[in-house]
Amino acid sequence: MHACSDGTMDCMQTVPRLIGTFIPREYILSLSLDRTKRTFSGRVIISGELPKKSNKIFLHSKDLTIKSVTVNKKLVKFTLGENDSLNIENNPMSLGVRSIEIEFSGKITDSMHGMYPCYFEHNNIKKELLVTQFESHHAREVFPCIDEPEAKATFAVTLETETNVHVLGNMPIKTQYNENSRTVTKFETTPIMSSYLLAWVVGELQKKTGKTKRGTLVNVWATPAQPATSLDLPLDIAIRSIDFFEKYFGTNYPLAKCDNVALPDFGSGAMENWGLVTYREIAMLADPKTTSVSSRQYAATVIAHELSHQWFGNLVTMKWWNDLWLNESFATLIEYVAVDAIEPSWNIWMDFASFETAASLRRDSLAGVQPVQIDVNHPDEIGTLFDGAIVYAKGARLMKMMRRYIGDDDFKSGLTKYFKQYAYKNTEAKDLWRVLSDECNKNVGEFMTRWISQPGFPVLNVTREKNTIILSQERLSNGLGIRDDSLWPIPLNSNYPEMPEIFDVKNLSVEVADSKPIRFNIGNDAHYLTHYDSNLLEQLVDEVKSGKLNPLDRMQLLNEQIILASAGIIPSAELIPLIDAFKNETSEPVWSVLGMAIGELKKFVEDNDEAETKLRKLTGIIAKNQFERLGWNEKVSEPEDDTKLRSTIISLILYSEDKNALDYANKLYESVTVDKLNPELRSVIISSVIRQKNDIETVDKLLNKYETTASSELKQDINLGVTATKDEKIVDLLLNKLKETSVIRTQDTARWIAYLLRNKFARQQTWRWVRDNWDWIKETFGGDKSYDDYPRYVAMTLSTQKQLDEYVKFFDDIKSDPSLTRVIDMGINEIKNKVKIIEENGVSIQNTLLNL
Repeated sequence: MHACSDGTMDCMQTVPRLIGTFIPREYILSLSLDRTKRTFSGRVIISGELPKKSNKIFLHSKDLTIKSVTVNKKLVKFTLGENDSLNIENNPMSLGVRSIEIEFSGKITDSMHGMYPCYFEHNNIKKELLVTQFESHHAREVFPCIDEPEAKATFAVTLETETNVHVLGNMPIKTQYNENSRTVTKFETTPIMSSYLLAWVVGELQKKTGKTKRGTLVNVWATPAQPATSLDLPLDIAIRSIDFFEKYFGTNYPLAKCDNVALPDFGSGAMENWGLVTYREIAMLADPKTTSVSSRQYAATVIAHELSHQWFGNLVTMKWWNDLWLNESFATLIEYVAVDAIEPSWNIWMDFASFETAASLRRDSLAGVQPVQIDVNHPDEIGTLFDGAIVYAKGARLMKMMRRYIGDDDFKSGLTKYFKQYAYKNTEAKDLWRVLSDECNKNVGEFMTRWISQPGFPVLNVTREKNTIILSQERLSNGLGIRDDSLWPIPLNSNYPEMPEIFDVKNLSVEVADSKPIRFNIGNDAHYLTHYDSNLLEQLVDEVKSGKLNPLDRMQLLNEQIILASAGIIPSAELIPLIDAFKNETSEPVWSVLGMAIGELKKFVEDNDEAETKLRKLTGIIAKNQFERLGWNEKVSEPEDDTKLRSTIISLILYSEDKNALDYANKLYESVTVDKLNPELRSVIISSVIRQKNDIETVDKLLNKYETTASSELKQDINLGVTATKDEKIVDLLLNKLKETSVIRTQDTARWIAYLLRNKFARQQTWRWVRDNWDWIKETFGGDKSYDDYPRYVAMTLSTQKQLDEYVKFFDDIKSDPSLTRVIDMGINEIKNKVKIIEENGVSIQNTLLNL
């Protein structure tokens, strides 16, 4: 790969896809795993067809030692080429069936893709699992194959392993026996599927088991270091999710069993391997004694997300990675549909609005952002697709918008037909649009194409002149004056019946008869912001104060104003009186957005102690009513919404530096060991103590607990707490720990850096550490989907011209890497925008706060 002369990546070489040269039908794969020596050896027999004459057969193979290759039992020559290709001699050049047998070997590394070890400790003994992670294009690191989603085939896998371990695969075990002090496990042959969905897990595990209503076996697994009770919630959610999906999709779960495994080391949040779903421990396990309400609900949504993939992604798979959103956008929407159905009291759609909606709008407002659907020409680009705020969150929001547009009944019946028509096949977006269009008698493709193919989103400008409502749309400019002429078919979803269903032109004037406050995007389903003129906005703020707007509407209004301010469309100082209008708010999701609003204001006062003190005081005033209502302790039978809200309110009270609250946080911390603190408040309490004490001895004790505990949630709370320090020496101590992977696992490195970067007292030291240690970051995470997290997290927190110059200079050469090009360009734009907004609004905000 090379950059063009103008610095862009548009001239990047397109890597040829191999499915057009050889079509695999069956893999017979045998592997011998040597965990202690970190090696494996194997043989694969690939049966397939040559669709056209060629003197070469091309497969994918990366970092493997190829010992021999036969084609139709004839030993042939081979070479290793560019782009991970294994080039096999094919003579004669006739069409037809080929049986390719390859002997090979490889290494087990700590990369968290391909095949790698997971580390844990049980009864003071260090132990390991061997696991796989093949998405997106890492199967080639373990065996030669056509490593493309369209190259679906069956897989018959045999593993030779050490004895006295569990051996799990996609399919049930066919035979298992011990021979020569080794265990040989042969699995049933898989259905036709993509190579990235193949998986196995080998090691010491515990499980709990249940069955769905239709009799499908469901297992949940974890290492013995985890309490057995932590498996109860995931088992329950997994069983009920599969039952729900079978009914909702009108299609039975396709396999005989469903294993779900919590892994101690895992680069992604979870992975939908068909029949063998793998998760980070924090994304699946839920010990009732130590897990917060939010964490339990998070685990439920992740489990539902991955299990929905067993249909959408596994049974029916995208042809190529440009349609990754077909998998992930759909699964992100459906996880909420499922959890809302099986746990309606959670009001999970409010979490969708406060998290997925907020994240997607913020990310999608940046110049240079990718559209939901984007071309992929090079394997190194695939990792850049996994942008949680776009392919997952924005895509889910667009799917939710479409669902409302066509109606849920037609959506469900269309999906049933889609799965029936395309089971065990590959599809493109147009295939889904066609099925849904036939079902609802609307042109779904015409409606959706612009939404998924255009980056960004529209702002709907609304003004009123007497009885005329004047509408216009434009792409959000993100404060940099970057505009284009894109138009979107906007579902107006207004409370005024005179409004059209779809607004797809630049300008429109509508005569109305009513004088009530006008609203658009009611239900917050469509992906746009409404910019009301000052009079219309004032009417809506009055409805907030009077309690006439429901929690979803209040949250939507506040979130829209935050983003409009961050884009420079409205003055940021207008957020201050708006926040005050919410001081009687009782909804936890709305308070989460209020916290974002206060966070937006923090960047304007970082260098002005007096204004910062005023912001702290204002925060305390706004949170006071809820703090007095909720207190520090849970009440008998209180709503879970209140249990979750308490943490947010207390964190704001502590930010206000209320002395009584600070003293009480210290008292709670000293009263019990850290693992016995209320899990709802634990991270908040630790953060408060660390900010006040700045005591290395306290930090050392917490780091020791972090290293020894098996609880991923306790680890995360300690991580949040100690990174709140104000002390330079403690920051250095923490930064020096980042490369001690026996203490801070590589799966958690990016989170530690993100938390340190968002702390203004640690930011500059952390930014320097990232630059000084970039070679280690590249060596450790290059090739992994998490690699682009590092320039992204840095850009999210830098906000001065000096920092912008440093960012541009440092990443100037690095951004020629195609896996980082887009995220670095977006980072530059993001910091530029913040510098501009602070310059334009800083004095006004500081003066407004000082005059309170």
